[in-house]
Amino acid sequence: MKVSEYVRHDAVGLAELVAKGEVTPAEVEAAAHEAVRRVNPRINAVVETWPADDRPAPGSTPLAGAPFLIKDFGVAMAGRRTELGSRLAAGHVARSDSFLMRRFRRAGLVTLGRTATPELAYSITTEPVLYGPTRNPWDPRRGAGGSSGGAAAAVAAGAVPLAHATDAAGSLRIPAAYNGLFGLKPTRGRVSMGPALDEGFNGLAVQGGVSRTVRDSAALLDLIRGPEPGDPYFAEQPSRPYAEEVTRPPGSLRIGVLARAWGGRPTAAPVAEALERTVRLLESLGHRTEEAAVGLGADWEEFVLANARLSTANLAASVDDLSAALGRPVDSSFLEPATLAAHRYGQRVSGPQFVTALAIRNRVARGLARYFGTYDLLLTPTLPEPPPPLGAYGAGAEALDGLGWIERLNDHSPFTMAFNVAGTPAMSVPVTADSGTGLPIGMQFAAGYGLEGLLFRLAGQLEQAQPWSDRVPAVWAGDSPVPSSHPLDG
Repeated sequence: MKVSEYVRHDAVGLAELVAKGEVTPAEVEAAAHEAVRRVNPRINAVVETWPADDRPAPGSTPLAGAPFLIKDFGVAMAGRRTELGSRLAAGHVARSDSFLMRRFRRAGLVTLGRTATPELAYSITTEPVLYGPTRNPWDPRRGAGGSSGGAAAAVAAGAVPLAHATDAAGSLRIPAAYNGLFGLKPTRGRVSMGPALDEGFNGLAVQGGVSRTVRDSAALLDLIRGPEPGDPYFAEQPSRPYAEEVTRPPGSLRIGVLARAWGGRPTAAPVAEALERTVRLLESLGHRTEEAAVGLGADWEEFVLANARLSTANLAASVDDLSAALGRPVDSSFLEPATLAAHRYGQRVSGPQFVTALAIRNRVARGLARYFGTYDLLLTPTLPEPPPPLGAYGAGAEALDGLGWIERLNDHSPFTMAFNVAGTPAMSVPVTADSGTGLPIGMQFAAGYGLEGLLFRLAGQLEQAQPWSDRVPAVWAGDSPVPSSHPLDG
């Protein structure tokens, strides 16, 4: 299979070719490895590849035989390094599969390697000291977002059609938006975080994937959803597979539109214009839109402070556990300035402050839930601005404390975090682009708890009305190969 043929198919399409016997799994795997070698020297999205050890039966699932990459965070694959984008965890090898990795294997996915993440997934740009910055394939001078930046850049560049991603504050939707991909953050409790964790960041973190087509993300979620023994949350299982929802009409939806971010961050002109075009598209499809005033259930400063206390306390515990397990000190020789600042801040969070932060989480969840009684969906820009140049997010980080770092992240991504706090599903859809630069612009749609099916129905309709998968970035695996000076095979 030539790479030029490989990149024309999504994961479901590749699995169909394998099932029909038109191509062998080994040929697909070889094309995927070649695609990685072509693009990775220019975007630095994949930190390690390896010969696949899974040989799924063709046709056993809708994704059987499709190449796949896991994020270097949030999932453990037995015998493979899990370094969390940090020098503190460099060289660490997982002893066993996590529950999610087992489901990836049962899904028939052929896992070829792991993708870059910022240190401990604690940023919305992927520029770790350990492996260096991941570049946006649409414009390599710009960042790919984070924390699933490596996953998104790899998929956008055609290395693989589908990749694992996580989302605790927008970490899946942000890079999806910056890289022109579809990305859906599932409902809290939809995908297990176990067995090492019962929940991530007190329920804010979820597992999912990024893809070039809606049906790939739907098929993936069908194959990984459902609880495992001991899980603290349970999201009711859907009445039909999500893959079927993609082709079902959504009906006429009432959609509330938030043009201005919580906290007052202005929206850049290209993004505001893209939102207006999206509203017109929705109305042309028979949906009803209206500007909505949606309260968070908490003041913005109170909301950010609560998130800072929850996230830094969780981070501090993780850092201390890694330090003890690996025998490495918590200092600048192993951790970046922002991580050290967050660790210090998290160590000072008191028990009562932590409990108060959880109470604010509850207020936000209850407050946002009311609006899904008025609207079927809420629409916002995924982000208020196009992807910034590399280095912009981290400038001056050494002068910030843990709260200051969280304030910076929320300021740059003010639309996404609320739906992590509420636990409700939300998706970024690459329905439009900046007319001046051609950079993709993501639109975020959020639904009530457990209503991923509704999101998939709308996403499928938007994909049919305004297709995006034929748009390719400047760095694309289908182009002529570029010799790699950085061998990846492990």
